[in-house]
Amino acid sequence: MNIKHRNGVSFLEFPNFAKLSGIRHGVFTRNTGKSSGPFQSLNVSFGVGDDDNNVRQNRSIISRCIEEKELVFADQVHGIRVMAFAKGSKASSALNADVCLDGGHSEIPEEKIGGFDSDSERKLIGDALVTNIPKKFLVVQVADCQSVLMHDPVRQVVANVHSGWRGSINNIIGRTIKVMEKNFGCISSDIIAGIGPSLGPCCAEFVNYEKEIPKAYWKYKDDRDHFDFWSVSCDQICEAGVLIENVDISRLCTKCDQDRFFSFRGEGTTGRFATIIGLK
Repeated sequence: MNIKHRNGVSFLEFPNFAKLSGIRHGVFTRNTGKSSGPFQSLNVSFGVGDDDNNVRQNRSIISRCIEEKELVFADQVHGIRVMAFAKGSKASSALNADVCLDGGHSEIPEEKIGGFDSDSERKLIGDALVTNIPKKFLVVQVADCQSVLMHDPVRQVVANVHSGWRGSINNIIGRTIKVMEKNFGCISSDIIAGIGPSLGPCCAEFVNYEKEIPKAYWKYKDDRDHFDFWSVSCDQICEAGVLIENVDISRLCTKCDQDRFFSFRGEGTTGRFATIIGLK
């Protein structure tokens, strides 16, 4: 990944996204923020024990860095809920975190497409965000889980997916691509994807994998009971029709690089770093 600096803040970019003029994106490190202790310093999560004022300042730092005001966060619950927000839809229809694809449903009704609500007190709950609205920057908060950024430059649609191991075994990535296709007319072969810094196969040990992880995924395990979820995600992206040459994998392990990234496996109590994508 390419290291960038803007307004005193460091972040990383995927090479395949950096050459596109229609979007801004970034994987922010844990540095150049206001938090202290285990949350030092650019923690963007309110749910980990950090001081709320520090979190607000950190989110403002990121907003200023990307030179945009509107960052869209969701309460991530390690589920399979995909939320989509489309141009021209009524803002009120998104007040309850409209779901475009939920467990057990294969089709997404048109009325489930919403707009963004200006009331910041109304929370979105889910693990994937999709939009074709400019200047709405979708944020995923992570500390070992994967963020998967996607962009269709033809239809001008962006998505950001929070995929921990629970999301992976339920293929939230594939579900998100289905939403992009069905609700925004995307063609999977046009989609460009990037898998962000996350727990690598070097550190992703699952001692209880026989109870936690379906047998279909055991082929991604080595003889140390370490799983390669980078390959899982890459395969899921490609199985959904995305071309392999359009997929970037950061191959940066968060547990191995705790100077730059928060890692729950490495630290326990810790912050969350932000990954962002949006249309200009």
